[in-house]
Amino acid sequence: MNLFGNLGQLAGLMKNLPRLQEEAGRMRERLEQIIAEGDAGAGMVKVRVNGRLVMLSCILSPEALALNDGEMLEDMIKAATNQALDRARQMMGEETAKLMGSMGLPPGMNLPGLG
Repeated sequence: MNLFGNLGQLAGLMKNLPRLQEEAGRMRERLEQIIAEGDAGAGMVKVRVNGRLVMLSCILSPEALALNDGEMLEDMIKAATNQALDRARQMMGEETAKLMGSMGLPPGMNLPGLG
């Protein structure tokens, strides 16, 4: 896109700033409601995170604790956490894309305060 096209988009954004701010607030609320889960060790470790990338819970099964292998348990916690975070990021991207589309904004445009 050329410079004038970018300026036109920017002017459109400025005109819609109050609506953008309102939608950004709603988006932050939706991110709090997104819950993504990850697991490792055939479900011995389960981690839940929200769309703000905050870990909500880490559940260790009795079998995981019975392993008496701290290093393996640490690896399973990392794997479950990373899986949950990846899923949360994907869900956040989908929500952001919906918001951008509903406002007629180009895909991939990053608005401050949405993440």
